[in-house]
Amino acid sequence: MREIVDAVLSGEATAADYAALPLPDGYRGVVVRKEDTEMFDGIPSHEKDPRKSLSLEEVPLPPLGPGEALVAVMASSVNYNSVWSSIFEPLPTFGFLERYGRLSPLAKRHDLPYHVIGSDLSGVVLRTGDGVNRWQPGDEVVAHCLSVELESSDGHNDTMLDPEQRIWGFETNFGGLAEIALVKANQLMPKPGHLTWEEAAAPGLVNSTAYRQLVSPNGARMKQGDNILIWGASGGLGGYATQLALAGGATPICVVSSPRKAEICRKMGAEAIIDRAAEDYRFWKDERTQDPGEWKRFGRRIRELTGGEDVDIVFEHPGRETFGASVYVTRKGGAIVTCASTSGYRHEYDNRHLWMSLKRVIGSHFANYREAWEANRLVAKGRIHPTLSTVYRLEDTGQAAYDVHRNLHQGKVGVLALAPEEGLGVRDHQTRARHVEAINRFRT
Repeated sequence: MREIVDAVLSGEATAADYAALPLPDGYRGVVVRKEDTEMFDGIPSHEKDPRKSLSLEEVPLPPLGPGEALVAVMASSVNYNSVWSSIFEPLPTFGFLERYGRLSPLAKRHDLPYHVIGSDLSGVVLRTGDGVNRWQPGDEVVAHCLSVELESSDGHNDTMLDPEQRIWGFETNFGGLAEIALVKANQLMPKPGHLTWEEAAAPGLVNSTAYRQLVSPNGARMKQGDNILIWGASGGLGGYATQLALAGGATPICVVSSPRKAEICRKMGAEAIIDRAAEDYRFWKDERTQDPGEWKRFGRRIRELTGGEDVDIVFEHPGRETFGASVYVTRKGGAIVTCASTSGYRHEYDNRHLWMSLKRVIGSHFANYREAWEANRLVAKGRIHPTLSTVYRLEDTGQAAYDVHRNLHQGKVGVLALAPEEGLGVRDHQTRARHVEAINRFRT
């Protein structure tokens, strides 16, 4: 492993040099174990502690198959699916791995009593399997997390509709929170040259997800002038949604939970900000009863910020806690686009406000190949910037996941894998100099 790191840090190793490097028999990865899936039984979700379930272990290097690549992971990041994996919700991920393993002898590799998690990476290609032409050893890459088989016609207009669509590192094994990762070669994209390893690892999943939700024809089809309500606007998803709205000529109405997070939104260029904690919005009277009066108060506050207009699009991901309010405040004919339910999966809303006002609820899950590439292209061009705030070592991934689970973070939480320290991997210093302030605005 030391030879691999030395080759990357030298910046001078050729494709032939990488191809000649011996691969280790094993590597360190952050895992959950099948034997631990019941360890949190009876404990409320918010009290489950990822630090107890995640461990850094030496695991065998998986064999490389056709159309695949082994990547030396310099850095990764924590997404909410890493939290779900660590607390075994909504289901333990081993069910996903078992079903995948039944697909083919090659897929059987993923069905193991441990699961190496993680759905982001930046790093360097070490080896490619048969049939890979676009990439070669030594290429500096990031990976999107869409894993599909594309043997069905269903996925060829939109790869997210492939019946064998999975999220790498969540529904497959050998993910990015590790020193080496196994990916399908079509998951790879060029690493933006002006970013460090840890910065480049931050956008992949969340930036692509926000792009599909807001910009893509598969999402809300955002246009110039739209008012967009963004829950958690300084968070991992919301930070990219806010940037995409501003870059596309829309007006984000940013909902945050603290003055510090409000200030982050202002640094991104947003002006319409609601601190829901300071203004004490309580959309639920109790566990079973929502408060329409609070929906109305929230709607009035939005109109104060927009000059009397309702929102065209709601960028939804909290789920149960906010969904009733989201449906209510959307304008007639508008859209609520949802990609997650971090506060609960069972949504409740007053359907009269949906059907009688011709509103739409759009389900959105990650992004297809093209959307992921377009989202990465915006990062490479310096139009969209990482929302990286804090960086942990690989051995401290449990704490990183704990921070995300308890909402102690802002933006994205990064993890160094093979990179020995922060600040490495920049190739395009000129572009970086133009954007360095924006790149660092989430840093704490």
